[in-house]
Amino acid sequence: MAWNQVPGMPELQAQLTEIPELYQTPANKLDAWIERFLQPNETFNSQVLEAIDRIATFLKENCFKTTQVHKVVKGGSSGKGTALKNGSDADLVVFLSAFQCLQDQYKERGSVIAEIREMLNKCRKSIAYELVIDEPRVNLDPKGQLRQPRSLSFSIRSRKVNEAIDVDVLPAFDILGHVTTDAKPDPMVYISLIEACAGPGDFTPCFTELQRNFVKRCPPKLKSLIRLVKQWYKTYLKTKYKGHSLPHKYALELLTIYAWEQGSRAEDFPTEQGFCTIMNLLCQYQELCIYWTTYYDFENPIVGNYVREQLRKPRPVILDPADPTFAVGQETRWDLVAAEAAVCLRSACSKNGLGPIQPWNVPPQTPIQISVRNISGSLLTMSVSPWVTVSQIKEEIQRKWSISIYDQRLCIQGLEPGRGLLQDGCTLADYNVFSNTTVNLLTTASQEINLFVRNTDGRTYTFQIQTHITVGDLKKKIQERLNVPAPQQRLTYSDRELEDHNPLKYYNIKNESTIFLLLRLRGGGKCDMV
Repeated sequence: MAWNQVPGMPELQAQLTEIPELYQTPANKLDAWIERFLQPNETFNSQVLEAIDRIATFLKENCFKTTQVHKVVKGGSSGKGTALKNGSDADLVVFLSAFQCLQDQYKERGSVIAEIREMLNKCRKSIAYELVIDEPRVNLDPKGQLRQPRSLSFSIRSRKVNEAIDVDVLPAFDILGHVTTDAKPDPMVYISLIEACAGPGDFTPCFTELQRNFVKRCPPKLKSLIRLVKQWYKTYLKTKYKGHSLPHKYALELLTIYAWEQGSRAEDFPTEQGFCTIMNLLCQYQELCIYWTTYYDFENPIVGNYVREQLRKPRPVILDPADPTFAVGQETRWDLVAAEAAVCLRSACSKNGLGPIQPWNVPPQTPIQISVRNISGSLLTMSVSPWVTVSQIKEEIQRKWSISIYDQRLCIQGLEPGRGLLQDGCTLADYNVFSNTTVNLLTTASQEINLFVRNTDGRTYTFQIQTHITVGDLKKKIQERLNVPAPQQRLTYSDRELEDHNPLKYYNIKNESTIFLLLRLRGGGKCDMV
């Protein structure tokens, strides 16, 4: 049967061809564009809910003969409230009594999916919807061994309207139990998940309720922005790069939420600015490290250490906020996504009358709060990336508290023995710091030392100085005493020329060290006679 002979397809094709090119849509028209072409109407929403409810009821009441169904949870775009017009998907996670642990789910889900397939085929008429069940996919693990399928995929179409809905049914172990979905699960839930040692995201369906609520809580305007990003993904990535391993659209949904949380948090915001922010972040994909502590954090040692290991993986890293084993989009073609995002930023939808739209100031890594405490107990709080260097933190302390970076010693309690003092060239991530923490500031008083300065005539002069003064300050003292203009002085120590802006501490100059004074010629040359 030809594509245009499939019931409902000509109408659907006509609807799709009416959607104007996103890249040619002016930025200030994006809200209207989303409302007209992407936002599902109430009739469509009610049809989706009716279809999903009917399938869920069948799974719970009529599908299994011996296994009890604890509950059926609705996820996917329909459950999250981010469905696209003419394109809705739903996940139905079936929590079964037959699974007493995660390993049961891993070993037996294949036979459960086969049973669901058989019962759906037998009961098509009673469901009152046309079902097209996909053929089972062959999945291999890294060792080449056959993996049991994770889900049963099919599409359903109402006999009354020409609207298709893609459905995935996923059997799962009820690891959350009676935990309310707005509370943080007990750490033992995640310890069990980590100890199960399955593949990345293998048990993600167990956390569907948390994933759904994480997105569902978003304000309507943010959900509209998510729809826009998903449409961009569908139109310009899935179509253009067929056959390539692209990040799942869930990664872009999470990136959209992160951009809004860091850049706006307003219920109403300029859609075009949010969209450009996401495209800008995609262009920086090699720097992305995004995570949340909504449902798991660093307090439990086992969970905390595991999450830190995940965050130290090669970027981009976007951790599922509900499942720490699922780094969304790992080992996929982010470079293709970034290339298309760069095209988008050059298009009409990313410009206004004054030129390119300015994105929100959103860092590519989830920022943390560090509180710097000095000896007197005063606190200096700053928001930084885990990949900020210790030197950069010291520079900020110098700017706020006027304490020379060379007089600062920073340490964090609880680090491994011998790693207490933070080294200038290291980052907080090097010390496994990915959450809010307190840094103690120790200051070292500048010492007064005797410094020997050997003049060009071979005579040596003694100066009593503080080691925190700069080379420029020392030149002024030499000028006062030896009547040699500072601009004509060239000072060297250990065969290294000293630069005016650096303090003497920078060169590790100690008590009774000798500095050589050379002269510059008036034309800028050097006179090296000693």
